[in-house]
Amino acid sequence: METQEKKKKDHPLPWLNMMVTEPFYLFHFLAFFSYFVARSSSSSASQSLSPDLSHHNLLHREIQAILAFLLLAAIKLVKEETWEAFIADALFFAKGFLIAVALVMDYHLALCYMVGFLVIFILTQQPAYDGLGNSSHLTPLQLETLLTEGDTSRFWLVEFRALCSSSCIRTSRYFPDLSITYSNKNISFGIVDLGHFPNAADKFGISLGGNLLSMGQLPTYILFDNAVEVARFPEVEFEVKSFTPKLTKGLLCRHFELDRHLLGYVCAK
Repeated sequence: METQEKKKKDHPLPWLNMMVTEPFYLFHFLAFFSYFVARSSSSSASQSLSPDLSHHNLLHREIQAILAFLLLAAIKLVKEETWEAFIADALFFAKGFLIAVALVMDYHLALCYMVGFLVIFILTQQPAYDGLGNSSHLTPLQLETLLTEGDTSRFWLVEFRALCSSSCIRTSRYFPDLSITYSNKNISFGIVDLGHFPNAADKFGISLGGNLLSMGQLPTYILFDNAVEVARFPEVEFEVKSFTPKLTKGLLCRHFELDRHLLGYVCAK
């Protein structure tokens, strides 16, 4: 079982190192930077532009795309709770606007970008938040042992995730943050990676399947009270519901009554 204290507040240098060393970010940076090369080449070779498109009109389209991107990015920055979710949305918008502008310049260039982004999607994956907070990485056997031992915490809140799921990456910061605030001697936090232990999914009633719809059950959070499951999110029958609430830290706090558990522990001291 691996444990790790919450990392210090992020500083620009680690983020810069990650942008350089992570293939996902590096390839996206190179793809976006290549537009300036193509744009510079078009300035010296006007025939690369569409016949009815002047450099002034291209610049106008570029400014429109940048302003639209900044507006959407600002909205997402306010709405999203994690940097991982914001970066995923920002890159999605940026790729869309880049392809649109490239299509105005030269449809061959736009086709190259579409192929390039498809290759990046196949070969790389956005990294998840790697801080553990006060939670522990567990194997299914370790989790079963901890739940059945009488000298462990009465409550265990466990996140079951697989980092091949984009929703798990977007919300990978929630659980460490919650564990820092709410972990105590009465409730502990654990993480089981079903990407490494897919056979454990059936044991805990989590559907993995082979399609994107079934991946909607990830991440799954289960609260155990003395080794007995007392609550989970999303619920097993969530697929037949017409509406599933968006996963947020506040929703997890309310669903598992974390404030009540913390208050009960403080009052019992």
